[in-house]
Amino acid sequence: MVDVSAKPDTVREARARATLRMRPATLRAIDRGTVAKGDVLGVARLAGVLAAKRTADLIPLCHPLRLTGIDVRFALDPVRSAVHVETAVRTVDKTGVEMEALTAAAGASLAIYDMVKAIDRGMVLTDLRLVEKSGGRSGHWVRR
Repeated sequence: MVDVSAKPDTVREARARATLRMRPATLRAIDRGTVAKGDVLGVARLAGVLAAKRTADLIPLCHPLRLTGIDVRFALDPVRSAVHVETAVRTVDKTGVEMEALTAAAGASLAIYDMVKAIDRGMVLTDLRLVEKSGGRSGHWVRR
């Protein structure tokens, strides 16, 4: 683990995205709230928050951070038959929150998969990626 004790605390934020592709009927069931397990996006939002908070437990060399904000949002895309997940994680700490944002997006996506796998085992989780980060020595970065 890298020693960050000499680094100053700064405001840091990271955003990540993931896409879950599925059959059109599966997307309609999520949208209409007719999935047998319940509120798919509500559960997935909580899963994303919990995943961000547990990142240091899951990724061996990640520092545990004092997270000050976690947002998990979803966009239903009927044209591509997909759910797009976007997360934003904030902290005031010595190191960035890129891994927490990515873990939140993955966790939320996996929760969606779990909630609807009984009706669509062919879903594909794709395009998990960091889209923006700010703060720290390296400054602001945006995926182009």
